[in-house]
Amino acid sequence: MPDVCHVLRLGLVEYQQAWELQNRLAEQVAASVRPQTLLLLEHPHVFTFGRRGHAEHLLWSQDELARRGVQTLWVDRGGDVTYHGPGQLVGYPLLKLAAARAVAEPQHLPQADYTGYLRRLESALIDAVAEMGVRAQRREAMTGVWVQVGGELRKIASIGIKVDARGVTRHGFALNVAPDMSFWQGIVACGLPGEGQTSLAELLPSTSMQAAITAVKAAFGKTFGFRMVDEQPGSFEPENILQTV
Repeated sequence: MPDVCHVLRLGLVEYQQAWELQNRLAEQVAASVRPQTLLLLEHPHVFTFGRRGHAEHLLWSQDELARRGVQTLWVDRGGDVTYHGPGQLVGYPLLKLAAARAVAEPQHLPQADYTGYLRRLESALIDAVAEMGVRAQRREAMTGVWVQVGGELRKIASIGIKVDARGVTRHGFALNVAPDMSFWQGIVACGLPGEGQTSLAELLPSTSMQAAITAVKAAFGKTFGFRMVDEQPGSFEPENILQTV
């Protein structure tokens, strides 16, 4: 029988608050008092810099950031700078990585496989957008998901993770469903000058966040060998969840 992964849909959550929630739930996952969990949410406008971030990749002045209501944070995921904002589906899997690999690939001994985990996240996102009618792909030696648009590859999903000393994952992926694409003008996204971005809304005008959530949940469960179970915490208000978990 497939292992269970609980899904928490949290709506719009401040980045710092979601980061604290990840850490608290990951401790419970590590202690086996909580099932492996996938958080699905959106963030207010924020630029986050990962462990390989470069301050010069922020292109907007402090005045422009304030005018647009954009927060900036340095965080403990991998990668350089990226954007999160309303209309983007963010997923934070809190998984025991060795256990997840053993379920998805039973021929392997249980051990943390960081690169394999990244590739499976990419596969899940590629399958999810394919279900919605968009053909996506990987790029060699890079992490994320791209689509062909007008003869060029544009990024539709970013991935940045952390795996702690006990093999539990944090951070995750961001799928561009229908965000305001102008915010990418404020950064050198992922430290790649000239990197084009796109969204499902640009490719499928009738797309919706609910459709993206449904497709991502199904693809994630299939890729990792999980039975996805929606968790009802009593209230989806993030501050209530933070108080009660």
